[in-house]
Amino acid sequence: MGLLSEGSPLSWEETKALAQHVREHGIQQFINLYHRLKDRQDDVLKWGDEVEYIIVKFDDQQKVARVSLTARELLAKLNEKEHADPAGVKSLWRPEYGAYMIEGTPGKPFGGLLAHFNVVEANMRYRREEVTELLEPDECVMSITNFPRLGCAQFTYPIYKPRPEDVSSAARSLYFPDEAIYPGHPRFKTLTRNIRMRRGEKVAIKLKVYKDVNTKLPVEGSPPNEPDVVLLDAMGFGMGCCCLQLTFQACNITEARTLYDQLAPLCPIMLALTAASPIYRGYLTESDCRWNVISSSVDCRTPEERGLKPLQENKFRIAKSRYDSIDLYLSPESEKYNDVPVIYDDNIYQRLRDGGIDHLLAQHVAHLFIRDTVSLFSEKVHQNDEEDSDHFENIQSTNWQTMRFKPPPPNSSIGWRVEFRPCEAQISDFENAAFVCFVVLLTRVIVSYQLNFLVPISKVDENMQTAQKRDACRIEKFWFRKNILKTPNQSNGYTMNDADPNDLHVTNETTNGDVGANKTHAVNTNGYESQQETEYELMTIGEIFNGKSETFPGLVPLIRRYLQSMEVDTDSHCTIEQYLRFIQKRASGDLFTTATWLREQVLNHPDYKKDSLVSDLINYDILKKIEQIQLGKVKEPSLLGQCNRTKTKDFIPPAIQKHLNGCCESK
Repeated sequence: MGLLSEGSPLSWEETKALAQHVREHGIQQFINLYHRLKDRQDDVLKWGDEVEYIIVKFDDQQKVARVSLTARELLAKLNEKEHADPAGVKSLWRPEYGAYMIEGTPGKPFGGLLAHFNVVEANMRYRREEVTELLEPDECVMSITNFPRLGCAQFTYPIYKPRPEDVSSAARSLYFPDEAIYPGHPRFKTLTRNIRMRRGEKVAIKLKVYKDVNTKLPVEGSPPNEPDVVLLDAMGFGMGCCCLQLTFQACNITEARTLYDQLAPLCPIMLALTAASPIYRGYLTESDCRWNVISSSVDCRTPEERGLKPLQENKFRIAKSRYDSIDLYLSPESEKYNDVPVIYDDNIYQRLRDGGIDHLLAQHVAHLFIRDTVSLFSEKVHQNDEEDSDHFENIQSTNWQTMRFKPPPPNSSIGWRVEFRPCEAQISDFENAAFVCFVVLLTRVIVSYQLNFLVPISKVDENMQTAQKRDACRIEKFWFRKNILKTPNQSNGYTMNDADPNDLHVTNETTNGDVGANKTHAVNTNGYESQQETEYELMTIGEIFNGKSETFPGLVPLIRRYLQSMEVDTDSHCTIEQYLRFIQKRASGDLFTTATWLREQVLNHPDYKKDSLVSDLINYDILKKIEQIQLGKVKEPSLLGQCNRTKTKDFIPPAIQKHLNGCCESK
């Protein structure tokens, strides 16, 4: 969820009055932090995942499933181990937005040994078992992206009703009671209230309903003149969803910026591949993903900023919510693909430049800082800008983008990091581990083969919308770069006719050039845009991952080629290979995405009336089946394939670790 400062939350009026104070000091904190750490080098690869979970309570007599509002009590018990032995725990637990949600991470980051890829799934399984031991017999912890009947009548346990007319309510929602917001930290309700108040009205999340033969229009609660829209009116409908995220440490700032850029075009591709949320407020919708839902759920832009009124009280028209895809690449060689206008405060930008920050990074930070703080604590107003970074993190952590570029925390051994944020949570530990390991392996291939995935930011934005369409993984096409394999003498890379990937030289070296060169914002000419258009084309997800004839190598074959050049123990190789085969089948359409599987479960349920409605009974039966899949008691070949029994272990055998520590491993 981001920064969790402790203290007494200020009212919106008090927070608004201090917005400029937070900006000014946040910028100074970043400048100070940058200059202390810009030359940091040779950090080793460390990485870790974050899985968010929903606690579900079953009423087996009534055949009803509800979200269980027990997160605070669960976290108190789960955190006892960490308090007793911070260095020895195998998992860490943190609160999330929902009172029915928890977030689990590994106790320690994974490292550069390829054998660590064989530990991920076992650690995820341990986390699930650790929570399960604390639950009631009628409860279950589920790594599902969205609870299908979130916002329906009596969807919580205990049952609470929304209070839209209550002025003390944070959400004032017609559907989502305040009691469903995590009560153990004031940040969550404070964000809910302040985003609503800054916007000047409740958030409005609109999804097209899936129209079946008996679907009745208008949809219950649909906006005027939009009869086919499912309306969601609270932050909880987005921030109450679960996702799968991962963070990895780069060896230096240059590599971090490179990985940020190169992974950005992968974000919509991975969103489509992990699509897992087609049901909202008990309705089947035309969307397969949470992204636009969560983007709209924290959209605090005023009518002026959204372009609905002339600018008077606000400075900017802002194209996106503070939760959205990135707007610019960070590396000098990527700048020519920054073809979307970037809004930023000229004064903040100039202050960053005067403070020694290069053009692109100054532009990036100044763009983040067009946002107001929406959560501030009285104890955190006055800080030492030489030592603290909370004002910077206040704005940074409430810009929830597909990628996040993360400076090292002050006085820490942690290096420059990149966070990969688009993936939806999957049902099984096998799936979640497969996607985590794939992305981390891909970062190693990007660095080693010096791959180039860059396409214009406008095409990334287009792909983000395409990714959320119904069954996008199988039927849609995405803009992707044709020539991703480069040689030092080729600016636009190889084609597969130019070179065999067998001949690619693997290197762990990164460029240590000056990223602070004084460059103005690139403006593409028509001639260059025409040249760019030859660099990318529309591809299916299957082509991107599995390859395309002799013209595109495919991401999975490139990873396999990389692994052949490394020393991998047998068990880890077996596990990784199962992950790669699963991803290839998901990409080709041989296996369903979670979203498509959920749709099939609804459409084929005997209680479904072809009316787009997901009843309590349908919801109960689907979640019961998911529980059995998680436990390994039900096989679901259409979702997972025939074989997903990996050789994952919750530790690296000492003999392997001793041997591999002396070998050339992935950095």
